[in-house]
Amino acid sequence: MSTYRSPTFRLLAGLSVTLTAVALYSGYTIAQLRGLERLQTGIVDRNRADSLLLLRIQNDLNSLGLTMRDMLDGSEPYRITAWRGQTRRIRTDLEDGLAREAAVSPLGRTSEQRTYLTDSMRQFWDALDRVFALSQNGQEAEACNLIRLSLQARQQALSTTVSRLLVQNNESEQQAAARIRQVYAGVTNNVYLFLAAMLVLILLTSVYLVHYNRRIFDEVAVLSARRSELAQQLISLQENSFASISRDLHDDFGQILTAVGAMLQRAGRHPSASDTLRTDLREVQEIVQATLDKVRMLSHALHPVVLDEIGFEGALEQYLPVFERQTGIEVRYRKTGEARELDHAVSIHLYRVLQEALNNIVRHSHARVAEVRIHYLPEAVVLEVEDQGIGFSNDPASGMGLVSMRERASLVSGRLELENGASGGARVRLTVPVAAQDVHA
Repeated sequence: MSTYRSPTFRLLAGLSVTLTAVALYSGYTIAQLRGLERLQTGIVDRNRADSLLLLRIQNDLNSLGLTMRDMLDGSEPYRITAWRGQTRRIRTDLEDGLAREAAVSPLGRTSEQRTYLTDSMRQFWDALDRVFALSQNGQEAEACNLIRLSLQARQQALSTTVSRLLVQNNESEQQAAARIRQVYAGVTNNVYLFLAAMLVLILLTSVYLVHYNRRIFDEVAVLSARRSELAQQLISLQENSFASISRDLHDDFGQILTAVGAMLQRAGRHPSASDTLRTDLREVQEIVQATLDKVRMLSHALHPVVLDEIGFEGALEQYLPVFERQTGIEVRYRKTGEARELDHAVSIHLYRVLQEALNNIVRHSHARVAEVRIHYLPEAVVLEVEDQGIGFSNDPASGMGLVSMRERASLVSGRLELENGASGGARVRLTVPVAAQDVHA
């Protein structure tokens, strides 16, 4: 018989490869997701917040441009200082926006860009303060000239700078979106590759297990066939041994005990024998007769010769009354169907299963009544032995007697069923198909 190495090492190796692949893929995916998170929070979200603040600054600069236009409009009978409160409110909002924008400005913005915007705003406010100072001193014309020549140019330069920053943020956001799409595409491809690798690995493992299990099942089938063959040989050897011992007991010991009994009977009738001697001889004769009965009973138990002489049904009708007398258990026998002659091997196995089932009732069931039923069906012969005792345990096939019954059932291609009855107790049913009887015949 061929031997196969255990698949444990190969399965553990495959498991370690799988776990390593999962760990590597998980680490790579986590790194990609963290990079994606940094990209999302560090560029995209930051750019959007900065762009909103730049729009706020741009709006404030436009408001300053409209205010300076109103200052230069000669149709209003107000001095330039009349717009001081309005510009103060715009300045407060603008400075707050610049402070917030500096806190969330993109990481890619240079320090020169930050310094330029701050310095330009400070210079603008210094020039605006000089305009209000000139107007307060009555120098309206000089104040208007300063607005035209300096403030408006500074305001336009600031607006242009903010616009460029907005364009830069938009370009940076587009680049970040492209990178995010690349990361998503890479992660998606990796997921597909990982799933494909896992499917291939599972397929290879499954093929290996199927191949290994097939070899194991083939080996088990061979062992089962050999076991059945060995069981058949053992049971045949057992039956032959029982038959030989039964013949020896019946022919040799039975004849010896019969002769001894006859000699004792003749000695007891001898005229010279005293009454005491006759009494002793009768006692010895009774002992010899009891021994002879036991030898005959043992011989019948080892090998029922009546099976060879009068068949299965005749042996059954002789055995059941003897069983009742010996055990005190009432046996109710019932036969259905048209009786037919059975093969000798089938008869032997049916008879042995019946004996074992009744012996189990005596040993385990605590029942006082047993039922034996024989059903002759067109396609099979069914033997049923049922009691009203405690029934089978959770594992009814664990006893050696029940194992022997299963072996005998398999030898005649029969089906042995062990079950608990509807009203309690145990039921043993052996079904022997007609085909098995024909084969043995």
